Amino acid sequence: MRRTLPVVVLCLGAALAACSSPTSNLYTLSPTAAAVATEAACGCSVVVGPVSIPAIDNVPQIVVNTGQNQVRLDEFNRWASPLQNNIVRVVAENLVTLLGTPQITLFQEALNADSEYHVAIEVQSFESTLGEAATLNAVWMVRRTKDGKTQTGRTSVREPLAQKGYAALISAHNRAMLQLSQDIAAGVRSLGHAAP
Repeated sequence: MRRTLPVVVLCLGAALAACSSPTSNLYTLSPTAAAVATEAACGCSVVVGPVSIPAIDNVPQIVVNTGQNQVRLDEFNRWASPLQNNIVRVVAENLVTLLGTPQITLFQEALNADSEYHVAIEVQSFESTLGEAATLNAVWMVRRTKDGKTQTGRTSVREPLAQKGYAALISAHNRAMLQLSQDIAAGVRSLGHAAP
């Protein structure tokens, strides 16, 4: 009886190990504006947010296109933080470099802060197709605080993937975020050059 107990314990341990699910890979978007040339510093202050995203993307899992009008939630490849927070943080960090100013604040941190410009973003689609492309469609508005004058725009970008896998997919989304940030920075500069 004593000899069979260790064997039973080993078999039970092996069975439990076999039943355990694989661990999830966590991903986050990253600012990439440091890799591009910038114009002269504007010295302006900007609040970024709110950012809205489609309901389908408001989940922890990365939503992957699998065919026409078909998607799947990848249980084992997830965002490390909510996608909405990821987007606003990356755009803000890109704008620090693109506008040459440290005075970029996130909306949720600056409800009572004074700023010269306010940026709102509505992401209309944020699509991920493994081995193919990352696609972003967003409309945005920059409002000059002192007089309410606005600059609006649309950023539509499809970033092809050179490789398969999630690392390549996230890199493509980072490039799309950079294009969005560059368009917004141009909007801020346009308002800055416009007469009040």
